[in-house]
Amino acid sequence: MPSFAALSGGPIYADVRIAWDVSGIGFHLLVNGKRQLPWCRETRLDESDGLHLWMDTRNSPNIHRATQHCHRFLWLPAGGGPKRERPVAAMVPINRARTNPKPIRPDALKIHAIPRHDGYELSGLIPADALTGYDPKDQSQIGFYYLVADRELGNQALTLSTDFPVAEDPSLWSEAALISNS
Repeated sequence: MPSFAALSGGPIYADVRIAWDVSGIGFHLLVNGKRQLPWCRETRLDESDGLHLWMDTRNSPNIHRATQHCHRFLWLPAGGGPKRERPVAAMVPINRARTNPKPIRPDALKIHAIPRHDGYELSGLIPADALTGYDPKDQSQIGFYYLVADRELGNQALTLSTDFPVAEDPSLWSEAALISNS
């Protein structure tokens, strides 16, 4: 995935890749250039280092408040468990949303993290049943935005920085085309 925020001087330190099929949406994140361990707390998700994903499965670019088809996921390379060494994946509510997506099971999101000497690798899967309204055959466009948050390196965003209300306004998210190879 590109990071158009670099056009306005935003940092580029992460490689973000997204894939999809009818069974769900997967991602891979590689963060390089760190000198410190990621700061992650399962009890303070919004303040932690990691990947934030926003998706609107019905791609409604003209709405300013999230609907039940708008999702926000947080993926942390650590912060879970008694020693905070386990990766964490969670769906969290979107501030000011009109309605929220259906709840998901705590173990629905799949996550895997690998620490590296200068960062970390993180991969995960959002199964289709954790995405309210996900139907790539009928809805081949989704609203999409990502932010890689890092206390040491700054925030790397798909487009607009967090100076704008991207976390709660789906009209500021980009469109992603779910293109099939078949």
